[in-house]
Amino acid sequence: MTVTSPSNTALHSVFPGRWVGGASLIVGPLLVLAGVLLRVRFGFFFPAQLSAYEHHPDLMTASYSLVSAGWVLLWPGVALLAADIGAHYRELAVWGGALAVLGLFARAFHAGVDHAGFQLVTAQGAASATRTVSETYGAFHVFSTLNAAIMGGWILLAVGAYRSRVLGPLRAAALALASAMPLGVLKGTTTWSVAAAAGLCVALLPLGVTACRTGPAPRPATVVGRLVLVGVVGAAMFLFGQAG
Repeated sequence: MTVTSPSNTALHSVFPGRWVGGASLIVGPLLVLAGVLLRVRFGFFFPAQLSAYEHHPDLMTASYSLVSAGWVLLWPGVALLAADIGAHYRELAVWGGALAVLGLFARAFHAGVDHAGFQLVTAQGAASATRTVSETYGAFHVFSTLNAAIMGGWILLAVGAYRSRVLGPLRAAALALASAMPLGVLKGTTTWSVAAAAGLCVALLPLGVTACRTGPAPRPATVVGRLVLVGVVGAAMFLFGQAG
């Protein structure tokens, strides 16, 4: 398997930068994998997922929260990977990166619908929520147009990563497996879900570690400043989330 260091273009880019991008490549796939594994014992389609939430609300909340957070946190890593590919194959980097990020936006929208469905269970019970969801399932929304991007972006990135030798053939194939993750709302875990999440981990975690370890270490004052900033932003997000 080939593991290459991120290119100078990727490492020295101001945005997202090697630290944010590298952390994204490490944390994002792990969250997605943990989330899909938490709901592996429940049925795949929405009636089983709503019933599972009624009986195991904390477990299902944790599962869906981890998966949705993982998808959202992956976007800086995708940007870093695309920058690395772009040093050799610009078109693959542009289209693969753009489609993959658009796919992550669609996943975030699906997470919102999942949350609304679970709140129906809390308010009305699983049986009533299932009837409501079944009557509205498949309704058109603008993010439906991004279904192809959800799958195609990962495939283009995998091809670009292989051709630019950012990834070897096995890890490029593992990255392409991300396209097999089921799309849509209130979906449980299948063998393909686990394979797709594991593929992300196999393909991206080593890149994230390499990105964080390559280049000069930040000064202590910079590290402290970043930790303070992360703490302040995290506290503000929590407080505003509680208010909302």
